[in-house]
Amino acid sequence: MKVDPSLIHRLFYPQVPLVMSASRRGRVSSMPVVSYLCVSDSPPVVAVSCRKGGFTCGLAVEAGSFSLCVLDDRFTQAVARLGSTGGSGVKDKLAAAGLRHRRGKALGAPIVLGAAASLECSLRSRTPVGDHLLLFGEVRSASAAPSFRKFWNYAKYRPILYAGWRDGLTTYAVP
Repeated sequence: MKVDPSLIHRLFYPQVPLVMSASRRGRVSSMPVVSYLCVSDSPPVVAVSCRKGGFTCGLAVEAGSFSLCVLDDRFTQAVARLGSTGGSGVKDKLAAAGLRHRRGKALGAPIVLGAAASLECSLRSRTPVGDHLLLFGEVRSASAAPSFRKFWNYAKYRPILYAGWRDGLTTYAVP
């Protein structure tokens, strides 16, 4: 069966969505991301793909930093709200989605309270790719819950498995 080019990204699902957040001049914006990867171990650098012109993407570029948080399945509805709410219309998108946060210690980027893991990244570079912007962030701080000991313990950590957007966030439960 031939796959429509607009659906190619769905061949990579399910994915664990990360919550990317940035803050600048009193504004906090955030979005779920499923297109990300670790591109270097030394120094530790990650890449995140975000839509050009998106408010959160622009705020991360302006701030020169961003955070990535791994949330467990207790936060599924909040992640759905982040994915369905624009950042330009609210002062604090994390709070609007029902997520409490603190400023990260390394760069001051927003860190979701209760996150299973978090990374604070300084923006190293950005590359336009089609209708998206690839942000490269050098990891300045990383932390994880006790359910991570070199690998995730799935008896303790229950990830959100994002399977696409169809009339809202579509997820699968981890057995």
